[in-house]
Amino acid sequence: MENSPQTNSYTSLKKEISQLLIAGREQAGRAVNTILVQTYWQIGRHIVEFEQGGEAKSEYGSNLLDRLSRDLTLEFGKGFGRSNLFYMRKLYMAFPNSGTLSHKLGWGHYYEILKSDNELEISFYTKQCEKENWSVRELKRQMKSMLFHRLALSKEKEDILQLSQKGAELQKAKDLIKDPYVFEFLGLKNQTNYTEGELETQLIQNLQGFLLELGKGFAFIGQQYRISLANRHFYVDLVFYHRILKCFVLIDLKRGEIDHQDIGQMNLYLNYFRKEENVEGDNLPIGIVLGAYKDQILVEYATDNISNQLFVSQYQLYLPEKEELAHELEKLLSKD
Repeated sequence: MENSPQTNSYTSLKKEISQLLIAGREQAGRAVNTILVQTYWQIGRHIVEFEQGGEAKSEYGSNLLDRLSRDLTLEFGKGFGRSNLFYMRKLYMAFPNSGTLSHKLGWGHYYEILKSDNELEISFYTKQCEKENWSVRELKRQMKSMLFHRLALSKEKEDILQLSQKGAELQKAKDLIKDPYVFEFLGLKNQTNYTEGELETQLIQNLQGFLLELGKGFAFIGQQYRISLANRHFYVDLVFYHRILKCFVLIDLKRGEIDHQDIGQMNLYLNYFRKEENVEGDNLPIGIVLGAYKDQILVEYATDNISNQLFVSQYQLYLPEKEELAHELEKLLSKD
């Protein structure tokens, strides 16, 4: 039985009302978040100004937040634990100008970001959340995996300052590369006998996590992508297309150490894609050889004079050591 015009009209009406309600709720949610963050910033300002009052500081000292938490909780209920008040105070100290607070970030975002004590890191994750529309869950993962440190260690001192002010900007092929990539989402930390094929399969089965680790703009094209040359077949482990840089990105996975033959093979793949797969409007393809280990000197000699955009990086099945990365970054920033 066909739908009558009246039924179709009602369906359209319901759809339009539903869209309005969804949009309204989203707008209301953003407004509530903005008001909440601004309110918490004001609370933080009052706490800091009270502490700077001299006598008040000596009278209450470190007990101020405990007393405030107890009294505010009695009057207003949950949400005013000592931890929350501590981060409200820190919010004001990190963003003394309320105009620099983002309307896209909720209190949950700021709570996580402010766990860092590094001004550059705080600024970076704030900008990155704005640009990438990260959920709080994704922000937590990226901070846990030390994204800022991994990106910063591949840059010069001036570039690190730009990174903190603008977030990660993709303007050239090198901007894609992280060293190391972290594959902790695969759950292979304690497994030592996996093969390259198993690693590849795990990455495909956990494609969402892999795409988040790779970064913004990647679209999956294929696995074991076949290349045929002079009646011989070659297979690229993973092929993506990057919609921002407008180019193919080829990834070859190596379970152990990367050697010169792996680099030469990737160079062949890039030459093939440049001549056979690229169409008008495509930029030159990018190749990434990912291994568990790499010899920096060997990589330097093997990639010297290669005109293609070919990069060698490491992957880890577990999170990097925070103290080690932080120490390396401090050394980099302290250079004259």
